[in-house]
Amino acid sequence: MFRSLTPIVKNLLLITIGIHVVASFLIPNLKDYFALYNIQSNKFVPYQFLTYMLMHADFWHLFSNMFGLFIFGPLLEQFLGPKKLLILWLVCGIGAGVLYSGYTTFQTKRLDNEIAYFHEHPDPELFNKFVSNNRNFFRTSVYDFIDDYSRNPENDQLIQQAKDNLIGVRNLKVDIPMVGASGALFGVLIAFGMLFPNTQLFLLFPPMPVKAKYLVLFYGLYTVYQLLANNPTDNVAHFAHLSGLLIGAILVTVWKKDRTTFY
Repeated sequence: MFRSLTPIVKNLLLITIGIHVVASFLIPNLKDYFALYNIQSNKFVPYQFLTYMLMHADFWHLFSNMFGLFIFGPLLEQFLGPKKLLILWLVCGIGAGVLYSGYTTFQTKRLDNEIAYFHEHPDPELFNKFVSNNRNFFRTSVYDFIDDYSRNPENDQLIQQAKDNLIGVRNLKVDIPMVGASGALFGVLIAFGMLFPNTQLFLLFPPMPVKAKYLVLFYGLYTVYQLLANNPTDNVAHFAHLSGLLIGAILVTVWKKDRTTFY
């Protein structure tokens, strides 16, 4: 079955799976260099816009992305040609990383403004709201601190401790890396849905047939919903997924208009 894979899909699978094995068993700290960090992080290096696609959080993260490439990639490569499929994968992956970095930079700016406002107007209610919005960064003991701070809102030591907590969370957020080829895969997914909209796909969960265009629509709407929900405990980069969809849609639209270009 592996022999029936098209060349680009096969090579992408081999490279990505191979590097995951290396990172998991031979060079565990490889993610420290290859993952994509916030532009404001000291760990950020521009080449990470490419290398983050080769890193995955765990086996299931890797499996879901590579399985999607395995399912949708070969037919796209046969239709578009090897070079265009590679362009699609790289442009959607790198583009998703760039747009996600812009999004996280905007989020960090908002966080900085929130912290700056608290420094000027320290208040237990503001601190409690911050904890609620970032509760996965705090231990449960923070609620004891909130009680103490609420009873003593003018205490300089408690105010300084609250400020230190806000800055600490900010620094932790900046150093959260993004990994995975999901942005690239979502570009492949939207391309498949646009080029083969009525192709019947059989889902495993739930076990039912569905046309490709409806599957893409579901993923798109689900991604937008998760992005708007802004669940603080959700560690999935939904904005990167949405970016991959948008970039892939733009690429396919351009290619469909230019019928004279073949690779």
